[in-house]
Amino acid sequence: MAVADKSILDQLEPIASLSVGRKQELAQLCFVETVNKDIDPLRMNISKAPQAIYLLRGDLGLRFENDSKAILRGGTDAAKHPVNGHNNLKDTIAITDVEIMRVDMDLLDIMMTWDQLSGNENVKQQPIARASKTSGQTLGRSAGEWMNDTGVFSAFNLQSGVFSRLPAANIEEMFKRMVSISVTAGQVIIQQGGEGDYYYLIQSGTAEVSRVADASQPPVILAELSEGSAFGEEALVSDNKRNATITMKTDGDLLRLNKKDFVELLKAPLINQVNKAEAEAKVAAGAIWADTRLPSEYSYDHINGSINLPLKEIRQKLLELDCNTTYVVYCQTGRRSSAAAFILVQNGFDVLLLEGGTRAS
Repeated sequence: MAVADKSILDQLEPIASLSVGRKQELAQLCFVETVNKDIDPLRMNISKAPQAIYLLRGDLGLRFENDSKAILRGGTDAAKHPVNGHNNLKDTIAITDVEIMRVDMDLLDIMMTWDQLSGNENVKQQPIARASKTSGQTLGRSAGEWMNDTGVFSAFNLQSGVFSRLPAANIEEMFKRMVSISVTAGQVIIQQGGEGDYYYLIQSGTAEVSRVADASQPPVILAELSEGSAFGEEALVSDNKRNATITMKTDGDLLRLNKKDFVELLKAPLINQVNKAEAEAKVAAGAIWADTRLPSEYSYDHINGSINLPLKEIRQKLLELDCNTTYVVYCQTGRRSSAAAFILVQNGFDVLLLEGGTRAS
């Protein structure tokens, strides 16, 4: 199995219509492989994610639900489209040894959505507000240019992050409301204990996350954030004070969205809430309860079978979680768990929020 060459993508639909930057990025995520004669390539998908399969070379037999048959030959106009894009396709068989290319179907659809929206005239003409250091005037960079920025909005962020679940209608509106700001090394962007006011995305530069746990001790460094990382959401989702300080390690540029717009455009559409009965049914089907309170609260009382996923430690615990598992997060009121749910969604996890917390259930 090999990574696809960009020249291959230029011949395939609808991939050929993607911008140059998106095609270059997608090429690294498409895989070419040889399938032996008499094998059905559609049954060789070891990934759980649905994949679009393109025939690059050789002859492939197609059989449809009505038992009609056809032969697809690599290099023809018909082969420019996904094999499994045919309606009512039942199965396939390699008549000769064939060469195919696989691409994540959801990722391709997300890229197509962002690319087409970025070409929309309404988006192109709407500049992102940029605060001038000298005059306070607004400088323009179009929303379309931001959407084509594969640094901030990389394939990973579009596929696994918060933007993969953002309704398409909200994408345009988000860019209309975002503001770009320049920052300098040593500048404190968020202060622990402060009010939640903005949600941030790092366009360029590096930031450091720190927290003071004991006033007599120096701050503890928790993480380093780089281009494409987001921060500031916990306080906005939970209506609590900032729980960490974010300081720029280098000069850079940030995108920010104010709290009102954040809640309207990002929080509400992304967090799926369930009542106690629905949550229990999900757990019975394989989901896992996740208690987002402190370990001391968890040890005192918790839902049977739950794991402890404290909000203050959640970023450090992401690698311990199973991306193929659904987590039902809860706390007493729903505040901490809603913040935890948003962070988990940002990182590609399947999450449900217990509505109102345990007090309401």
